[in-house]
Amino acid sequence: MLKQLYIKNFALIDTLDMEFFPGFSVITGETGAGKSIILGAINLLLGQRADSRQIKKGADKCVIEAHFDLSRYDMKAFFDENDIEYDANDTILRRELLASGKSRAFINDTPTSLAITRKLGEQLIDIHSQHQNLMLGNEDFQLKVLDIMAQNAILLEEYHSAYDKLQKARNNVAEAKREMQKAIENEEFYRFQLNELQAANLQHGMQEQLEAEQEKLNHVEDIKGTLYQVDVMLNGNGERSLVDDIREAARTLAGISNVYPEAAGMVERMENCHIELKDIAQEVGASMDGIEIDPERQKQVNETLDMIYSLEQKHHTDSVDRLIEKRDELEQKILNIDNGDERLKELEQKLSEANANCKEVAGRLTATRRKAATTVERGMKDRLVPLGIPKVRFSISIEPREFQRDGCDAVAFLFSANSSSDMMPISQVASGGEIARVMLSLKAMISNAVKLPTIIFDEIDTGVSGKIAEKMALIMQEMAQSERQVISITHLPQIAARGTTHYKVYKEETENGTESTMTRLNDEQRVNEIAQMLSGSDITDAAKHNAKDLLGA
Repeated sequence: MLKQLYIKNFALIDTLDMEFFPGFSVITGETGAGKSIILGAINLLLGQRADSRQIKKGADKCVIEAHFDLSRYDMKAFFDENDIEYDANDTILRRELLASGKSRAFINDTPTSLAITRKLGEQLIDIHSQHQNLMLGNEDFQLKVLDIMAQNAILLEEYHSAYDKLQKARNNVAEAKREMQKAIENEEFYRFQLNELQAANLQHGMQEQLEAEQEKLNHVEDIKGTLYQVDVMLNGNGERSLVDDIREAARTLAGISNVYPEAAGMVERMENCHIELKDIAQEVGASMDGIEIDPERQKQVNETLDMIYSLEQKHHTDSVDRLIEKRDELEQKILNIDNGDERLKELEQKLSEANANCKEVAGRLTATRRKAATTVERGMKDRLVPLGIPKVRFSISIEPREFQRDGCDAVAFLFSANSSSDMMPISQVASGGEIARVMLSLKAMISNAVKLPTIIFDEIDTGVSGKIAEKMALIMQEMAQSERQVISITHLPQIAARGTTHYKVYKEETENGTESTMTRLNDEQRVNEIAQMLSGSDITDAAKHNAKDLLGA
């Protein structure tokens, strides 16, 4: 339930801080006084798209904040799921709009996304504006009414899951058929490419190995000549070698180690050098013997690399690894062609199963809707007859159709205000006043099925007057008696008089320009306001007397 609404610097509102109460409240005011501005602020608070032009001229930001009492509604799960602190007695929604165009939303001082704000807002307030009457002829709206009355939330989730699986199965079959057709058209080309790649006998890392070997073969003479020079330096050429000189130097130095102890360490290091150089000399000699000019091998390496480069260019890649991936892809394509009929058969079987499952769940959904339709038809007649349509006929047509996201039911609300004319879709035959009464009746039924804390009616009384207006007020009063807060914006004194709390919206001229404001009326002010609604700008004694009669009714 809405407890308090605070608006700062929004459109023509400078500051508004208003307390709200349980039961049936009414808001009155002349056309253009600012009632729609207050509704706009509430819509913005509930997650509607923001526009910086809504900020009051001269201000750098606007703030809308509302306090709610949720103590009679089990909503803790929402706050736990979204990691928001929960205070059932004082839940606070706040929206700030900056002149830069940026906006921020908060729930209990926790920054939240607009998606989360909207989700919570849908569970707190239902705003019925005049344009929603046009939705009465919308099939989606009509289906939603039946699903709410049937309490189909869980069943709809099950159907949505089944429908998504059906769509996926359909897509899989269609994609498999497209792939098969394309593969069959290109089968000969695929097989040629695969044979070429398989004949290459590609191995991971072979390109790098071959390129290294090619570099070595291209420089074999330089390598062999360098090894020969180093071998002569280390082993000599029939004369003393560097290895022999190192060994002799070590022996000479060892001869003075008994009189020059420091020489012992030098000797040991030189002997280690001798051993290392001797090993290197042997390795150089062996390497030199192993280096031979091999034109055949060089040709073979060059040809293999040319083949690899050619394949890489043909397949638009620069690595053997990617060529191997391409080979594997082609192998899978050929395998799919060879086993295509079997694979398609498996997918079609899954499609058949998904279709059967979706059909079964849709059948249960249809059954609940038909049952709810009977309840709605009976309830609408019970409500519309007292609202001045004694010959009303209201029926809900449910016809089968192809699977859709919301089921396989084509729904139409059929209506006739008299017994002599055929029932037709309600949007085609009902007058504005009749549509307003039908919508109020639907809202009354829906409100009993959904625990919604606050419902706001924005001039739902359009097109009615007199006793019919009073009957509509009684329905709104009745809706407000079951743990629900109902607020009606109205121009009719019959409805205004039924409110337990009465607010007036008006404009006034200030030093800062025209401003809209709102006040809660006391008993005397209510009499004057309703009298003015009855008689116009000149309040007569008779109008006051009539106003007191209405308030005492």
